[in-house]
Amino acid sequence: MKRFDYARPMDLESAVATLSAGGEGTRLIAGGTTMFDLMKLDVEMPGRIVDINNLSELKTMETSGDELRLGALVRMADAAEDARLKAEFPVLSEALWKAASQQLRNMASLGGNLLQRTRCAYFRHGAPFACNKRNPGSGCAAIGGANRSHALFGGSDACIAAYPGDFAVALIAMDALIDVAGPQGRRTIPIAELHRQPGTQPQHDATLSSEEIIVQIRIPANAVGKASTYHKIRDRESYAFAVVSSAAAVRIENGVVADARIALGGVATVPWRASRAEQALIGRRIDAQTAAEAGRIAFEGATPLSHNAFKIELGANVVSDALMIAAGRA
Repeated sequence: MKRFDYARPMDLESAVATLSAGGEGTRLIAGGTTMFDLMKLDVEMPGRIVDINNLSELKTMETSGDELRLGALVRMADAAEDARLKAEFPVLSEALWKAASQQLRNMASLGGNLLQRTRCAYFRHGAPFACNKRNPGSGCAAIGGANRSHALFGGSDACIAAYPGDFAVALIAMDALIDVAGPQGRRTIPIAELHRQPGTQPQHDATLSSEEIIVQIRIPANAVGKASTYHKIRDRESYAFAVVSSAAAVRIENGVVADARIALGGVATVPWRASRAEQALIGRRIDAQTAAEAGRIAFEGATPLSHNAFKIELGANVVSDALMIAAGRA
């Protein structure tokens, strides 16, 4: 780990100013569960760390109104155990609960969780492996290498690394909004616009500038969230990243689907919304057949690699199972 300067601003305005003044070599730290890991691997080598844990504005959690507001510094464990999330948005609570061990959930922040970087082994271990996300222009060793855990959707000739998180997959199914602050003031972006597909610049994971800070996550209160689930398949029973996951939610009226939400994790370079599969359910009854059909539609257009084609059938089954769980809760 390289030497670095350390700053701990007392308010959001000072934090933005400190981040802006530090330039490209400055990084934020909240829970530290990702940043310290990457620093030890020399993936991140910041010249300055800005600790934002004093920013009380980012620690608030309000879930009693028409809109749920979760501060970026709220810890994963606290949000996962919130009574309203558990009762009315189980997809959010389950995504947080299944994401990591209790120790990590106690430390990790919601904002940091959204911006965690890929677990691609070529990215994390560096030389002698080529990785455009770590070293732009060096190539992508995963395309012709060990790519079992890599993306079926959203990849490019430059990068096929899968987005690793769970919470963002649940949030995209709930149409969440992200409030951010920067030198130009505040702005709001849909969660679906937070992450970038790699294209020709895979080194950029998110659409935020290097001077912006996530302030809070907002989720519109809705009727579809109550009948929802986050279904995650991993290589072992203990906490691990998703091989395939699905956030699913349905609203049933008069016995048929009036609203459906399906998002995919572990299979795309960004949290992936399966809009065509959602539309295929509207106006129909959910049973094993229609759920299986939606699962197949969700994986239409997938681009399998040499070692991950199995994810297509597995993923379709995960979506189908998630829909049946959600329908049971309706």
